[in-house]
Amino acid sequence: MNINHSFYQLTPDSILSAMESLGYETTGRFYPLNSVENRVYDIETSNAGRIVAKFYRPGKWTYDEILEEHRFLLELSLEEIPVLTPITLEGKTLFEWSGIYFAIWPLRNGRIVEEISGGDLERVGALLGRVHALGKKLGSIHRPTLDIPSYGLKSLNFILEKGLIPNKTLEDRYRVTALRSFEIFESLVKEYQIPFQRIHGDCHKGNLLVSSEGYSLLDFDDFLVGPIVQDFWMLLPLGESDRKKDVFGFLQGYTMFAEFDENWLQLVEPLRIIRYIHYAAWIAKRWEDPSFPSLFPHFGTEEYWLKETLDLESAKKDLEEQSIEVSNQNDIEPEMTNKDFFWDWEN
Repeated sequence: MNINHSFYQLTPDSILSAMESLGYETTGRFYPLNSVENRVYDIETSNAGRIVAKFYRPGKWTYDEILEEHRFLLELSLEEIPVLTPITLEGKTLFEWSGIYFAIWPLRNGRIVEEISGGDLERVGALLGRVHALGKKLGSIHRPTLDIPSYGLKSLNFILEKGLIPNKTLEDRYRVTALRSFEIFESLVKEYQIPFQRIHGDCHKGNLLVSSEGYSLLDFDDFLVGPIVQDFWMLLPLGESDRKKDVFGFLQGYTMFAEFDENWLQLVEPLRIIRYIHYAAWIAKRWEDPSFPSLFPHFGTEEYWLKETLDLESAKKDLEEQSIEVSNQNDIEPEMTNKDFFWDWEN
């Protein structure tokens, strides 16, 4: 049996049979939840209430990669950091049905965050600071690294080798912009010695849940090793000058628990560019999934790639202007003070 086919065609019978194989007594009621990468269901049982089953997309993660995600979540939970952890049954958190890996999760009530403002910024900053502080303590064996060779170039080469961009001139512009952005990313990492560590990897508002108990982080599927600001830029309006107060509030909470250097924020634009490219390759790799053409109807058209290229070029321009501005600031000689004239000056 083709595993991908069985994943695309998961039936009610196969979903409920997988649950019953673990001892759950299903009532027959279940509801698909919003998930593009995986297949996720809210399932009612008579012996354990409502549970959530996540069937992982075949080929996306190895068995060891998924287990490492689960271990990271359990580490966080042991430190009382509010994350959603998989249910352990007979010492296991990962199971298999018809060649598809799946896990069981408790149903967490709450609402997805629309906007983060006021005192919530500091609370969310503190939550992410705690996650990063623990993420820094240990390395990763199996999860990917957000670097240019494995994350940027691999995606770019896939797009170019598959000939996905229909216009040669557009393809050249896309490639040149991407490669220049990759160079800047690597030079910034080297110049500021930016550390890489375990991070969430896909930290946007849709993965932040708020309830009467406060905020919690969901969906560590894309957890990887990378620079911490990858987890900042999708949550915060870092490019909007009139929202600097919001960024300051967030960082007040964050720095109570984790180290932060303002120079690291220079990675935001290149990380944004890398994500654009990675996202386009991600869609292309899943095009055989029947749900993707309907979810992304304009993907692959010349109009789509023109917009992608213009977005990349705009982001690269901002990045280069940022680099020039920082360089100019570094060239400014500090104003002379009394300490420069009197060696024993103490005031």
